[in-house]
Amino acid sequence: MIAIIGAGSSGVAVAKALKERGQDFVVFEAGSDIGGMWRYENDNGMSSAYRSLHIDTSRRNLGYPDFPIPDDQPDFLSHAQVLTWLEAYVERFQVRPHIRFRTKVEAVEPADGRWRVTTSDGAAATFAAVVVANGHLWDPRWPDFPGQFAGTAIHSHHYRTAAPFEDRDVLVVGIGNSAVDIACDLGRRARRVHLSTRRSAWIAPKYILGIPTDRWTAFLTRRLRLPTPVARGAIRWLMMLSQGDQRRYGVPRPAHPIWREHATISQELLPAIGHGRLAIKPDIRELRGNEVAFADGTVERYDAVVYATGYRTRFPFLDPAVFAVRDGAAALYRRMVAPDRPGLAFAGLIQPIGPTIPLAEIQARWLAAHLAGALHLPDAEVMRREIASHRERIRRRYVGSARYTLEVDFREYARQLRGDMARGIGGA
Repeated sequence: MIAIIGAGSSGVAVAKALKERGQDFVVFEAGSDIGGMWRYENDNGMSSAYRSLHIDTSRRNLGYPDFPIPDDQPDFLSHAQVLTWLEAYVERFQVRPHIRFRTKVEAVEPADGRWRVTTSDGAAATFAAVVVANGHLWDPRWPDFPGQFAGTAIHSHHYRTAAPFEDRDVLVVGIGNSAVDIACDLGRRARRVHLSTRRSAWIAPKYILGIPTDRWTAFLTRRLRLPTPVARGAIRWLMMLSQGDQRRYGVPRPAHPIWREHATISQELLPAIGHGRLAIKPDIRELRGNEVAFADGTVERYDAVVYATGYRTRFPFLDPAVFAVRDGAAALYRRMVAPDRPGLAFAGLIQPIGPTIPLAEIQARWLAAHLAGALHLPDAEVMRREIASHRERIRRRYVGSARYTLEVDFREYARQLRGDMARGIGGA
């Protein structure tokens, strides 16, 4: 018997893959239904979805390979539309009967070559393996600025609508996708909105010449087989043709090239700035009660601050002596398997250049093949070398930020996993 923790998009994909392999399993879900972060106001307390949220991956690239999103859906789905599609997936492959809802996992502990799982209902059972799929966008990371802010301060994880900020002066900290979405949402209701960024970001539109931007990327990397850095450089020039130079709107260009980070995807940010609904500010130097001092020497007064500053990777049910996340990353072979803890695996613990959901489905099939005995792992030392090699590539390729410790390149990573499954053995 195998335990899966979490019934979000990764957990249900693992469940479906295990079922197809004829494996016995149970899914533990803390909430009352499936969907993970895509269930708005999920009663498991872990969803960061806000009411206006729409996914940044276009429909054709978002779906599972064997369960694409229907063509009658829009290019960019809302959280509710993603959830409806996930619910259809669960029903189509009859995963729901295997899920124990309202059952939170409290502890996962090694037990004589197996794993003991203790749940919130007081029950405990042992399993041959545990697949952790509880997500990594639920434990807010708060910045540490000098001073104190006297107004309302929340993390973007807790933002739902702009209504509480009506006619207020609001500062949003960060320039990732959530930060920009929330700033644009606030710009319609708040009196004044500023967006503070430490090193800025490349702002990519959702559409270029009427075609979703990620379809241009897919064409360049999959059809023309251009290396990802080259393809993303080409996208930069298409962005310039489509929306012009972002500096024209007051958004600084990052010092690093576009291929060294995730671009921020927004069709609204630059027009919102152009219409005066929000403005860009530099990094925060100090909090001074209701005022904020910035690195350029300016000081502004705000009623509220929304910190869109990312998330910590954490597994509260795993004792650090059993498995610990260090420097924001987990030491996992192929980003899934703990070399020194046989039977402990993770799904969806990735931040890809490219869509997450179809990549998690490939992970699910890899894990199912491994747990069913059809894919054998190399020895622990080979796995540790692969982990070290991956970390070094990440260090060289991406900017130094906690955001990139879980990074993978969709095309490269998918090729690795498919190659492993074809050979029936993991590679170095």
